[in-house]
Formats: sequence, structure tokens, C-alpha cells
Amino acid sequence: MPYSPDLAAILTEGARFEADGIAYVIERLPVGTVVVPTGEITACDPLTCASGAEPFTATIAPGRYPLTAWVAVVSQDGGAPDHRTAALALTVNDQPAVRWEMALNEGQDVGVLDADGYFGYPVDAGVGTLADLSAVAILADWDYDQLEDVYIPAQIPPGPAPIDGIVDEATGANVITVASGWGDGVYPTFVGYAADGTVCGFVTDFLVIPTL
Repeated sequence: MPYSPDLAAILTEGARFEADGIAYVIERLPVGTVVVPTGEITACDPLTCASGAEPFTATIAPGRYPLTAWVAVVSQDGGAPDHRTAALALTVNDQPAVRWEMALNEGQDVGVLDADGYFGYPVDAGVGTLADLSAVAILADWDYDQLEDVYIPAQIPPGPAPIDGIVDEATGANVITVASGWGDGVYPTFVGYAADGTVCGFVTDFLVIPTL
């Protein structure tokens, strides 16, 4: 069965979830504006998988779009709360999503899913992004020293630890990274559609909120 999270709840500030004695409370944190020169959107770990990034079949108009981290404040038994990125959302317009569909790369078919019930991208450096494919393609040509200078600070800030780097001065294209949920893994992305059928956003679910 396809994995189908309750994104409407996860993308609601103040939403509270509880499971196995653990509480999750959602906070909204704007992390920047994504410059989109081509309209081809990809989700990936840009520090380790940029060369293999593929665009989603759903495209948008070139432009500038806000990126938001939806952070879960995780607490248990009165202990110190932990902050984890529950979702990363690229907002295309102000229309509400009336349905969410799995974001697909060319050739993928929701009728043929693995045991987890979704297609996702692998994370090996503990970060993820939603960005224009052209910007991620530039990162694929950077060496480690360049990546370290921009995206690997000596002191990692608390989650979601957003880092915004301009990768193409000519277009202003940038890649914003955030910490990916519990760290490395494979994470699905969904496309939101408005009532008129237009794309209103992309959301990566970092699988922090348990499916109840």
C-alpha cells in the first residue's frame, strides 16, 4: 500500500502528536527563498548525491519561492526537548492543497513501489534540500573543499540547521540544506495540487512523525 502521511496535520503549526509516550509538537521555521531558474524541481542530499539527482515530472514556472522547515519538538518523560526536521516545504503559491500525490521522477510508477510504500531519495550526509535541478547540478561539480566551506560549518547549529548557499552568481540559483529528520535514510517527497489542478507546493516528509 502506498505510504500516505497526514501532511495537512504535519504542516500545521502547533499540531501535536503522541505515540509510545513521546510527544511531537510542530513549529514552523522559514529558512529562505529558493531561486528557481528552470522550474525543474528536485529533492536530494546535495552533498553526496547531487550527481544522481533527477527532476520531478511535475514542474513549475521559474521564479523565487519560499522554503519552510516544519520542525518537530520531540519530548519524552520531562527530558530536554529535541528539535528534528519533520518536513521541508517549497511553497509555489498561496492556494491550499486539496490533494497530495507522490512526487515522481521520469519512469517511476506508483503502482510499483518497494516494501516501504514510497519512492524517496537517499541521505548520507544528514541533510536534504528542495531546489532547482540546475543548481544541484552545479554542486555535483564542486570538490569537497568547496562543499565544506559553504555547507559544513565547524559548529553545526541546532536543527533544522538551515544553510543557504548561492551556487550560480549569474542566475542567483541557490541550494538551501536542512538537517534531515533523524539523519540518514530514504525520504519521500509529495506534490500538492490546488483545486484548479495547479501545483501549489512540494513537501519532503522526513518520517519523524509516526504514522498513527
